[in-house]
Amino acid sequence: MTIPTCVLASEGLRSHTTRGHDPDKFAEMGSLTKVVTGTILMRLANAGVVSVDDPIDAWLPAAPGTKITLAQLADHTSGLPRLPPDVGFRDPYRSFTDDALRDLLPSLDTLTVRPPGETEEYSNFGYAILGAALAAATESRYEDLVAQHFLAPLGLEPGSMTPHPPQHRSLRRGLLGRTITPWTLSGAILPAAGLWATPRTMTALPRLVTDRLLGDPAPTWRRIGPMVWHNGATRASSVFAGALPNGRWILMHRLHGSPSKTDRAALGWSSAG
Repeated sequence: MTIPTCVLASEGLRSHTTRGHDPDKFAEMGSLTKVVTGTILMRLANAGVVSVDDPIDAWLPAAPGTKITLAQLADHTSGLPRLPPDVGFRDPYRSFTDDALRDLLPSLDTLTVRPPGETEEYSNFGYAILGAALAAATESRYEDLVAQHFLAPLGLEPGSMTPHPPQHRSLRRGLLGRTITPWTLSGAILPAAGLWATPRTMTALPRLVTDRLLGDPAPTWRRIGPMVWHNGATRASSVFAGALPNGRWILMHRLHGSPSKTDRAALGWSSAG
């Protein structure tokens, strides 16, 4: 079966869509949201609002002295687990509200799986805490930070990345043609995985690497050989953004929740370009 796919790419790589996946309809960003959050951290640090070496409790006093820093949250070396405790199955983050996160902060020192700064442990939970810390440091909502410190400097319209997409959006369909309900990602998990944007807007992310649109890329980015990349996946979609040293970049969004298949497809597409 052909998966609805949208590929947008730099000169030298062909753009392509299948099964009507519209590059101008809103779609889930999944963990590509982390790149936005990491970029906001670096912009706030460069402005002197926070330091990347600040411990969590500098901005979230309810958290005990774990010695976890904002930088460690950003590069996944905080020692926190991938997921917050007691997530569900069908809609895993639905109960992970802002109140639920605040309730977890006093016991944060008991939730680490290894000492901070020791090894990498990819953590959605850590990015939820990072977003909460940045919001507390600026006395702002996370979506306001996105508008002020990410969208505006890139010349993008307010609301072009949002946790509340309009009806003009792309959703995966099931066997009977009904749209599959997305997970609830608008609560505490928002800074880790909850933004929506059009694929065309998402192309700003790999260009953060190739064109240094907002300075040096955030520590959120990952590497496969020469490629700097990040991906994301939810119940109903997956996305890959990659950038190469020669200035080429690719953004692939698929209405299918398999990140490994999307990663392989995007890597194959970029190597063939």
